[in-house]
Amino acid sequence: METLSHAITTSASPKLTLPQNYNVSCRLLRCRQGFSSLNLRTLRSQRRSRVFSKVECNQQSSKNNIDFSDHDWKSKFQQDFEKRFKIPHITDLFPDYHSFPSTFCLRMRTPVNEDFAEGYPSDEEWHGYINNNDRVLLKVIHYSSPASAGAECIDPDCTWVEQWVHRAGPREKIYFKPEEVKAAIVTCGGLCPGLNDVIRQIVITLEIYGVKNIVGIPFGYRGFSGKDLAEMPLSRKVVQNVHLSGGSLLGVSRGGPPVSEIVNSMEERGINMLFVLGGNGTHAGANAIHNECRKRKLKVAVVGVPKTIDNDILLMDKTFGFDTAVEEAQRAINSAYIEAHSAFHGIGVVKLMGRSSGFIAMQSSLASGQVDICLIPEVPFRLHGPHGVLRHLKYLIETKGSAVVCVAEGAGQNLIEKTNATDASGNIVLGDIGVHIQQETRKYFKEIAIPADVKYIDPTYMIRACRANASDGILCTVLGQNAVHGAFAGYSGITVGICNTHYVYFPIPEVISHPREVDPNSRMWHRCLTSTGQPDFV
Repeated sequence: METLSHAITTSASPKLTLPQNYNVSCRLLRCRQGFSSLNLRTLRSQRRSRVFSKVECNQQSSKNNIDFSDHDWKSKFQQDFEKRFKIPHITDLFPDYHSFPSTFCLRMRTPVNEDFAEGYPSDEEWHGYINNNDRVLLKVIHYSSPASAGAECIDPDCTWVEQWVHRAGPREKIYFKPEEVKAAIVTCGGLCPGLNDVIRQIVITLEIYGVKNIVGIPFGYRGFSGKDLAEMPLSRKVVQNVHLSGGSLLGVSRGGPPVSEIVNSMEERGINMLFVLGGNGTHAGANAIHNECRKRKLKVAVVGVPKTIDNDILLMDKTFGFDTAVEEAQRAINSAYIEAHSAFHGIGVVKLMGRSSGFIAMQSSLASGQVDICLIPEVPFRLHGPHGVLRHLKYLIETKGSAVVCVAEGAGQNLIEKTNATDASGNIVLGDIGVHIQQETRKYFKEIAIPADVKYIDPTYMIRACRANASDGILCTVLGQNAVHGAFAGYSGITVGICNTHYVYFPIPEVISHPREVDPNSRMWHRCLTSTGQPDFV
């Protein structure tokens, strides 16, 4: 979806950046330049000055700098935040658009009648609706110092600034007549545990509202242009047991036709509700579709549900599929541990998902308690040298007799030759760091004349194809329901997520500007280091 991503990137207007995003451009710059000049003292110094470098980087890159000498900067920041996080509504384009009493009410144990002959039922006594002015606090920790672990500060004094986002859920007024809705669901990108769970809940919730015309678009955005790809009629009967298996009922694919062709197809099919399940690139496409629909003055709701097994979408506690990935990764890590522990000088290497974010590797290592070395994209490391990974492996073999390494797929890309190739979504094809570590480990121990039995495990596709576990099943259920609630409430160009344990709506551009990353100064990474006992490999 390179053209779709380009559409949203080029249209973004200058804006203030959230605190946790300040240091991203600087961190990425350091990654591209390599780590040959880094040493332990330099790295620790960078971590201590993390918050101030955030502000400096933001001031260099943003046209709307924050002037902290202005006594009114706090209120200006909040006003800018509220403007950015205002979620688009159908009345923005059609101010006189009429609303209707909601057809969603759990006091009604049977679906609303087919022809709505007596009008739309309402129940003013049911207190299950969300007020449009309900908000959820985005940040809940008040850091007293930039030196605090994981501190995310707006200014050098760590001034507390309340940042509120929109609460998700059913509204008392809706902006679409259920009998006039044709809803479509599309799943894009790669497979992820929980896709079928979300599809199922979207269909079930749509039917509770009274929608009869629900279809699935096959094989991602490609399904809008492929003449040989017919849309799939969906109903509760069709999706009733689909969550019991992994994969996607609708199929997935990367890439797709231009935005204009997708919207043309939506007009021809009469689709006025589109639910898009995917990651950053897919959401960029969804936002471009939303903008094109607005440009054509179409009464269409486009709602995203964030799907990324890497857990790399901004501002959210987690995304669906992540908990299942961490749980399934335990099998691979345990297998590597058994292989290593059972062999003479055994070393097990496990490569897990995580292109630019090491959340799966970090959480899996922390959960297993069997990992000696965890390597993630956000933390630089060396293989060779007195403080390198290989020297520490030698120490582990001498002291423990075995070792387990867990590495994220995007880690250490500066150590291997770049391919310069891209996939259909425009993502750079990564070199295989797992194979590289395996080969370098064997070579190193052979050179120092110490026997080592190195085993390599890559469970990536086994994990992606799994059925969602109970935790992800609950998350998928609520995300699917809230996606439908958001569409009927008249919102478009939004995505639904979980923030501080509450479900919220975000404007899509605010969550896709770049991948969410592990903060090397966060408490969670410190906990992982405490568990593994590894040193800094620089």
